[in-house]
Amino acid sequence: MYSREEAKKLKEKFWTSFGQFMSLMPSEEGTKVNWVNYKTGVKHLYFRMEAEGKQAQIFIELAHPDEGIRALMYEQLLAYKNLLHTEPGEEWIWDATHTDEYGKVTARVALLLEEKVSIFKQEDWPKLIAFFKPRLIALDGFWSSAKYGFEIFT
Repeated sequence: MYSREEAKKLKEKFWTSFGQFMSLMPSEEGTKVNWVNYKTGVKHLYFRMEAEGKQAQIFIELAHPDEGIRALMYEQLLAYKNLLHTEPGEEWIWDATHTDEYGKVTARVALLLEEKVSIFKQEDWPKLIAFFKPRLIALDGFWSSAKYGFEIFT
């Protein structure tokens, strides 16, 4: 078992390594991008990656504090469902009212890595990278087309 500080350092090491690995990849539009902290340009709309416990997931999160606006954003995202599923070539899980461990309600479109992995096992890092990399690139490809439909929310 790791101390809180050791766990924090190991997580930082993974995300720094992943960011350095991805830094050589240009975005769909040919620009440099911070893949770990991807900027969508739309307030309250995020691309997130998590590796907690023995699972990993990547997701689009709509975190607008106004429930009505969040619902409109979710409906707009639903309009792009086929494009989103086509880009990575897989079906994602749609959740209009996701509640996180802190009780915050958001909307999410997520994909969970089925295999049990841990960010605390360096031997699992290649599996995590192999899961995150193509999907993050696919999200970028998706976003290069879909972002124009979200300009109303910027």
